[in-house]
Amino acid sequence: MKLYMHPVSMTSRPVRLFIAESGIKVEEQVVDLMTGEHYKEPFVAVNPNRMVPVLEDGDFRLTESSAILKYLADKTNSPAYPKDLKQRAKVNEMMDWLNTQFYREYGYGFIYPQIFPNNKRPTDAAQKACLEWSKERAQNWLKLLDQHWIGPKNQYLCGNQITIADYLGAGFVSLGEIIRMDFASYPNVKRWLGNMKKLKSWSSVNEVFYGFQGMVKDQQFVTLQ
Repeated sequence: MKLYMHPVSMTSRPVRLFIAESGIKVEEQVVDLMTGEHYKEPFVAVNPNRMVPVLEDGDFRLTESSAILKYLADKTNSPAYPKDLKQRAKVNEMMDWLNTQFYREYGYGFIYPQIFPNNKRPTDAAQKACLEWSKERAQNWLKLLDQHWIGPKNQYLCGNQITIADYLGAGFVSLGEIIRMDFASYPNVKRWLGNMKKLKSWSSVNEVFYGFQGMVKDQQFVTLQ
């Protein structure tokens, strides 16, 4: 199998972490997002969406992080994607919520416009309005994640056993560390993220991500409370 990815990519990181933790043999190919390689051939022929990650398994190809995680978990018979119908449905529900409700405002609406020049709004007024609009909504989703999905008892997103939803969620939520969030206002989220950081592969998989964090350490950000 072959994985096209970038080590800072928020959607590549969950897949790479699951692969590393599961001991799956995959050839990795870096697609340099910083130089726009994803907008050029030959990668555009691989994924016309011009995004990573992409998984190739022979002549079979997948282009969405959530789908790749499910496929790899099924292929390796991983307990991180339960076979029980209702348990699996809860994992799917959590992943759908993260991909749509949560990440829309948290990632694309609030954090990306601050850290990536191509996501910044065209005027200062538009940028300010975007951040104000998204901030309240992102904080609402974090509150729901903290109190409803995780709560005071669960160690992971779908109970007390790690699932592929945790891999996806940890990649998304930890993005807040770039804008220096400490998640103190969301103690259950902080505790859960701490559990994910105990994984043996967390540091190695996220080394470049934290290097990027260091590169923007002097930049001023609006953060979430």
